[in-house]
Amino acid sequence: MKVLLTGANGFVGSHVLDRLRTAGVATRLLLRAHSNTTFIQAHLPACEITRGSLEDPGALARAVDGVTHVVHAAGATKALTPAGLYAANQHGTRNLVQTLGRAGPGRRLILLSSLAVSGPGTRAQPAREDRPPQPLSEYGRSKLAAEREVEVLAPGDLVILRLAAVYGPRDREFLRLFRAAAHGWAPLFDGGHQELSLVWAPDVAEVVWRALNAPPPEAPVVQVAGPQPVTAAELAAAIAQALGCRPRRLRLPRALLPVVCGLAAGWARLSRRATLLAHGKHRELTAPGWVADTGRLRRWLGEVCATPLAEGLAATARWYREAGWL
Repeated sequence: MKVLLTGANGFVGSHVLDRLRTAGVATRLLLRAHSNTTFIQAHLPACEITRGSLEDPGALARAVDGVTHVVHAAGATKALTPAGLYAANQHGTRNLVQTLGRAGPGRRLILLSSLAVSGPGTRAQPAREDRPPQPLSEYGRSKLAAEREVEVLAPGDLVILRLAAVYGPRDREFLRLFRAAAHGWAPLFDGGHQELSLVWAPDVAEVVWRALNAPPPEAPVVQVAGPQPVTAAELAAAIAQALGCRPRRLRLPRALLPVVCGLAAGWARLSRRATLLAHGKHRELTAPGWVADTGRLRRWLGEVCATPLAEGLAATARWYREAGWL
């Protein structure tokens, strides 16, 4: 086995690389010339490096040459414009798939997608893979577009993993919630009733590793989430417990969310710094929930993503503190 990993220097990709190196798998990385490799520096001497990007046909051809599996973790969760999301998520995936087509059949591609493609779900009615996709934001639609690009591949050569909200060491998005709690506040919109599936980053990496070795799933699209959904209020309480603090709940009206997202998007345009809170994100934040049905995952790989939320949050809090992020 020889694996090409894109997006290895990102949050989720770095955890995937950790797992591949633990297994001693021959690994090639596609990295831009000036990629920040802080999280993966220790692994680089043991990896083959192809310098280039998903927009570089020559680099892509060199990257796929001789590999047996491809894990496509590269992408964007935020951009200054919707076009930026589609450029990173759809067009980059298209370039990779076209290169794989020219290289010939037989390489399994694992695409890391998002539950944002599936659409909202609750504990009573979780999102399912066999339901038509219902993305609410431009991010979700761009990831759906990426999925459409890979559908030309043979079913046995393709796995699409739709990840629930991923948390863990090295993540800067959940860090905002930890910092708010550490400063004594737990902001909750609409009473914190939104229901959420979460998944710990090392568990995602384990799923990817098993997916590289397992027979194909019953259908290419598989949702990946942890064992127990929580409400936003329960998540805030669990973060506080992991930090050993007692923040005050800051209850914010649901109607305020579009305003907050609009202000954040405006500031992003002025500062030229992309934010998650743009391009329809308020529709995701006001949905009743983002809960995933994981029956297909369990039937395929067994009991995975089993890390309890309290354990994962405690490990994340420790990492944040040791890294000086808290």
